[in-house]
Amino acid sequence: MKKLVLAYSGGLDTSYCAVHLTKDLGYEVHAVSVNTGGFTAQEIDAIAANAYKMGVSTYKNIDAVPAFYDKIVKYLIYGNVLKNNTYPLSVSSERIIQALEIIQYANKIGADAIAHGSTGAGNDQVRFDMIFQTFAPTLNIITPIRDQQLSRQEEIAYLQSHGIDLDWKKSQYSVNKGLWGTSVGGAQTLTSSDPLPEEAYPSPLELQDPLSITLKFEKGELIGLDDDHSTPPVLIEKLNTIASKYAIGRDIHVGDTIVGIKGRVGFEAAASLILIKAHHLLEKHTLSKWQLQHKEYLSSFYGMHLHEGLYLDPVMRNIEAFLQSSQATVSGSVFVTLKPYHFTLDGIQSENDLMNAGFGTYGEENKAWDAQDAKGFIKIYSNAQKVYQHVNKDS
Repeated sequence: MKKLVLAYSGGLDTSYCAVHLTKDLGYEVHAVSVNTGGFTAQEIDAIAANAYKMGVSTYKNIDAVPAFYDKIVKYLIYGNVLKNNTYPLSVSSERIIQALEIIQYANKIGADAIAHGSTGAGNDQVRFDMIFQTFAPTLNIITPIRDQQLSRQEEIAYLQSHGIDLDWKKSQYSVNKGLWGTSVGGAQTLTSSDPLPEEAYPSPLELQDPLSITLKFEKGELIGLDDDHSTPPVLIEKLNTIASKYAIGRDIHVGDTIVGIKGRVGFEAAASLILIKAHHLLEKHTLSKWQLQHKEYLSSFYGMHLHEGLYLDPVMRNIEAFLQSSQATVSGSVFVTLKPYHFTLDGIQSENDLMNAGFGTYGEENKAWDAQDAKGFIKIYSNAQKVYQHVNKDS
């Protein structure tokens, strides 16, 4: 029997794939799930049990949270990346690391083929296929859901015909949880006009009284939350646990898919939105004007290429090197107040705060120049405009 590695989530689509690939195509199926922050130990056990019910030869759950942070999330923080100024790239960034881990595992066990349960209408098929083709061009990529275009009921009937009759009741909302946020899809996100209702979001409002917290950064990385100093992934999860009780980080993202259509998805991402905004505030105090200027468009390119599945393009390593270099002075504390449905950034404290230079106070006083210096500077600074307007005075 030929070995096949299946990207397995435990849902209906990948369960159909597992049975079909084993029973109909005769593969020795090795199911793999990649934990990017969305699984509990109990959930992993349940996914493993269901995988074996589908007839897979082995099941493996790969803990990729540290790799996800080191390879992707820290650069999203460095770049303050929000797709269309809204979405922290929660799911799209996860898919990249999941594809990388799955293909590495497939190569390790000497697989002959690799499979995933993506449809032909979304972004994930592109992200998975591109990485699989790049790192294992000789492996056959099998995608039963995309190829056969089966309905949900047809998949359930097929599984029942093979003696598998689990509760496949479709949830009203599709939820995908990970370290960097949770996506939420439903009937409302298929149209342009309706908001997601309160019950669609996994984290209900639990706390009303404002809570002040302190986030500590060192060279752009989160190193502390109040008095807790730990690894960034642990602190991100802790921040999300605290802030989600205030129902912070909810929004709906509208964007362009890789295949050229518009898409709409809800999300809640308390920790990522707080961290991006807090980090950006610290940068505004500690970076030069031109560092901030060039970081903005390079970070936008980085987020777009990541979303489009172009993580392996060498330009991404170039941008990461720039982003890493830009963080040399981004150290200090950011003071944040959590409130129902939102948060406020109260201020920062940093030894690298450029407001402490002592040259002057904006709008109040100056200590390093006098009135004549200011007048001369303004006269020369306006030369380009004067020349243009003089030459084109008739227009």
